[in-house]
Amino acid sequence: MDETDLPRQPLGQFLSELAARLPTPGAGAAAAIEAALSASLIAMIGRFTADDQTADAVSAIVGAADAQRSACLAAAAEDEAAFSAVTEAMKMPRSTPHEQQVRRSNLEQAQRAAAQPPRRVVTSAVALVGLAERLLPIANHQLISDIAAATAAARAAASTARLAVETNLVGLDDESARAELAAVAAAVEDVARRADRVEAAVREIVHG
Repeated sequence: MDETDLPRQPLGQFLSELAARLPTPGAGAAAAIEAALSASLIAMIGRFTADDQTADAVSAIVGAADAQRSACLAAAAEDEAAFSAVTEAMKMPRSTPHEQQVRRSNLEQAQRAAAQPPRRVVTSAVALVGLAERLLPIANHQLISDIAAATAAARAAASTARLAVETNLVGLDDESARAELAAVAAAVEDVARRADRVEAAVREIVHG
């Protein structure tokens, strides 16, 4: 599937493909969809938040959330294509030392490429939690619990995407792979901490 198809694909079809015995979609695409759900919730809350004093701020948040949703849908489609390339590299012949070297080189390149869509999902999750934090004090209070739902989805997206990054980079024994893994881990831990704080704040508001 290319990235132009996914936004028009019925959710049920995506879930059926995810459940099927198919190489794609997989965890990386699922992480991207989780992040897109977070973005959609934030945009929806913003569109139900009508206040002249905060209109400009809310409009900026909605626009950013819409952009993140599009980016996450693109990442989901890119993840499917990237994982397919990994699968093809794994099928390359390895009967001779030369074939083994060529296969290893192609597989490493494919794995590095496959780590990038989930890496971008982590970046989106960081941005989405930030949007939720900005929206929390000015949001329509009837939808306040949806802000916590949005950060929960962003947290899930980041955690799932981290696993997808690790799957592709852990076996690559070089400094750049280690640095990228460390950066992803730090970003995911930050998302989790901030999402927890948003949820705690929402619960405090809800329970008075």
